[in-house]
Amino acid sequence: MQGLAKFISHGGFFMYVNFVVLVAVLAVVVERFIFLLFKGQINAKGLLEQLRKLIQANNVDRAIRLCGSTNAPLLRVAKAGLVQVHRGEEAISTSVEEALVESTPEVKKRISALWALANIATLVGLLGTVLGLIKSFGAVASADPAKQKELLASGISEALHHTAMGLSIAVTAIIFHLILTGMSKKVVNDLELFSMKLENFLVVQSRSGQGGAKK
Repeated sequence: MQGLAKFISHGGFFMYVNFVVLVAVLAVVVERFIFLLFKGQINAKGLLEQLRKLIQANNVDRAIRLCGSTNAPLLRVAKAGLVQVHRGEEAISTSVEEALVESTPEVKKRISALWALANIATLVGLLGTVLGLIKSFGAVASADPAKQKELLASGISEALHHTAMGLSIAVTAIIFHLILTGMSKKVVNDLELFSMKLENFLVVQSRSGQGGAKK
């Protein structure tokens, strides 16, 4: 942190702007990793097998309680289908599909913001570089000849610090954008596959009249 503070101190106002962008990038990355690793990474195969056993044992109420333990997208989709199991095929299909449509954006949200933040960081860094060069050349033009080299070197250093800061944030944001996009796609694919299998199973159970709640 001391190194980062020293680095920022070499720049001007736009270095602090980019530091705010860096904080925003890190906040998005941490929040999305927590969501995708904990709420998103549920063993769909294991959950589906548990639900199969409970429903085949005519214990729908217990299956619903199992899906209400957290607010994870997978569990919300499962619960949406289970609560409609007594109402027939159409109700089950509609409820599962609605829950899937509602849950999918939650998995993907804020990830696209990383790309926008990468562009902002690059442009802010470029703006800081250009203004730093304008400032340095303006100072050199009216400075004592003995101090011109020192002022020019200082101004160029400040400008390049802006460039380095902006590009570093942009590269970081793009890398995490790629990682999180891949993770979210996997979660969405698992969610869609789970929804299809659960819906088919519940429809079959509803048709056969074995989906009644345990008395």
